[in-house]
Amino acid sequence: MRLRFGSLRTRLVAAALAAVLMALVVAGLAIGVILTRFLHGQIDGRLDAQVTALRAGLEAGTLARHPERFDGPPFDRPGGWIWEVRKGSETVRSESLAAPHPPGAMMLRQIELPGDPPATILVGAPRAALYGPLRDVLASLALALAGLGLVLAAGAVAQVRLGLAPLARLRDNLAAVRAGTQARVPSDQPEEVGPLVTELNGLLEQNERNLDRARGHVANLAHGLKTPLATLSLALRDPARDPDGVLAAQVEDMDRRVRHHLRRARAAALAGPGRVRTALLPRLTDLRAVLVQIHAGKRPDIALDVAADLAVACEEQDCDEMLGNLLDNACRWCAGRVAVHAERAGSQIEIRIEDDGPGLSPEAAAAVMERGRRLDEAVPGDGFGLPITLELAELYGGSLSLGRAEGGGLRATLRLPG
Repeated sequence: MRLRFGSLRTRLVAAALAAVLMALVVAGLAIGVILTRFLHGQIDGRLDAQVTALRAGLEAGTLARHPERFDGPPFDRPGGWIWEVRKGSETVRSESLAAPHPPGAMMLRQIELPGDPPATILVGAPRAALYGPLRDVLASLALALAGLGLVLAAGAVAQVRLGLAPLARLRDNLAAVRAGTQARVPSDQPEEVGPLVTELNGLLEQNERNLDRARGHVANLAHGLKTPLATLSLALRDPARDPDGVLAAQVEDMDRRVRHHLRRARAAALAGPGRVRTALLPRLTDLRAVLVQIHAGKRPDIALDVAADLAVACEEQDCDEMLGNLLDNACRWCAGRVAVHAERAGSQIEIRIEDDGPGLSPEAAAAVMERGRRLDEAVPGDGFGLPITLELAELYGGSLSLGRAEGGGLRATLRLPG
């Protein structure tokens, strides 16, 4: 499977691999913490048991007479676990204390016992008792997680390939339609692709009807003009009727103009019906769901104050482009809240998108709205897509302006014909 930068397949595979890697890292850290706490608890329990035994021996008097009885494993290893009891001028310690212990190599616990004189019990375990087993276990765990990661990565790649296979088949079907080997895209498609196939087949049928109507109009007009123009052309071949050739040139120019406008009429027929109307609330709702996922780290609160019957006179794709650019810019720079309000203003629909971010200075706002300049080129780091939105809005007879929101953030006001 080839991965190309910017493709949907690359994005899905990269996202899946990133999620797998993050899950493995989190799992490794969590297991490491759990193992550390478990081993630490085991060591603490062993030290507590030794403190209890030493305290009992001290109270019974057996500690001073038979200290070797308290040197059971693991306190019998030189340089390892240690214990020491001090009471007044008397000190009893384990044989392991005879060997030197490097500074900081021990985990010590000291217990003070009241009495006359008071007693002090000191027990300790080498840090190697904790980190040695932990290091061995984590090494094995790392190998296991690496193997699991390879399996999950292969599964993610296979899942992406399987999930995108219907799109590859759809591309092949469209290529077959374009090549003329089949008339329609097969309707036997996955549920998610089915509506797209239905719209594509509807578009193909509409184009066929438009083409048939255009061909009929062209044929009728050509037939109606062909005979009169031919008659004039034949009549003007007589030098007596057109001695200077002016009329023949006019007839030729007329024929050229008719052909030109017939081509334009046919192209207009193939372009389909006039401007469509796009409902705002469904488009904004879908964009909100997408942007909340895109900006999942911030999870902005996008409030919509849009009536269900408001619609703009522009293509759905262009509407998504304009609203998507403005909402994405607001989500990038907001502190946590974005508000969208739409209302009718005469023959136009006014859409205001406000955020609670830092906003733009008047100079920056003027720079980013300059025709032909990208926002990231004019004011680096202040977002993108505003010049494209402005061009699309003006193409539909609308406008775009930037200003200050009531909370100090940016307010983008988009006006489109309703």
